[in-house]
Amino acid sequence: MRYVAFLFAIILTAASGASAQVNFSSYALTSSPFNAATAAPAPIAQNVFMPVIFADPALLPPAPAAEPQGIQGVFQNYSWQGYVGYTFLRAYVVPGTAVNQNGLNGSVVWFYREWIGFDGELLGTYGTLSGDSSWTFFGGVGPRLRWVGPRNLQVFAHGLIGYAHLTPQTPFGGESAFAYEVGGGVDWMPPHHRFGYRLEADMLGTRYFGVYQYSPKISAGLVFKF
Repeated sequence: MRYVAFLFAIILTAASGASAQVNFSSYALTSSPFNAATAAPAPIAQNVFMPVIFADPALLPPAPAAEPQGIQGVFQNYSWQGYVGYTFLRAYVVPGTAVNQNGLNGSVVWFYREWIGFDGELLGTYGTLSGDSSWTFFGGVGPRLRWVGPRNLQVFAHGLIGYAHLTPQTPFGGESAFAYEVGGGVDWMPPHHRFGYRLEADMLGTRYFGVYQYSPKISAGLVFKF
């Protein structure tokens, strides 16, 4: 009997210790500093002495909206120009003999820089000389200088050297000769357009039959940038 009472006392003692350990563990978990560190901190009200980084984000004023960004236009610069237009030529053949001719004039220019380029030109005009059909052809190359002014006006000057051919055959000599052209003009290019307008005045110089000819030329037409 004494052994039974002793065994019963041991069982009661063990049960009391287990209950106390469970209560202590629950208290330790709820009161542990590590448990408090993992809990969400309470929001801190902002005041005038508090840095903004410690303030509650919900209390901060909303960030200003970003300003709209403007889009700048991009305009391509073209290095090439093509031209075609009507041409009037007062062709002097020999002293005291001249013929009025009408035709076409075409050119292509490549601008190495904005102010200087390389020019190539072809000319063909037609008229009548002493009742016969008369043609003047010219082809030449040379430099072109350009100045770009306000309102998209472009003033240019050029000098070309090349070859000229005159018909009909005359008793004074051959139909072909060394030739040159000097002059200039004005281009008006509407803003943001690839087409423009040209007015040009030149002097075509030739040497037929051992005589120098100086023939004025006027041209007007369209310019195309590419």
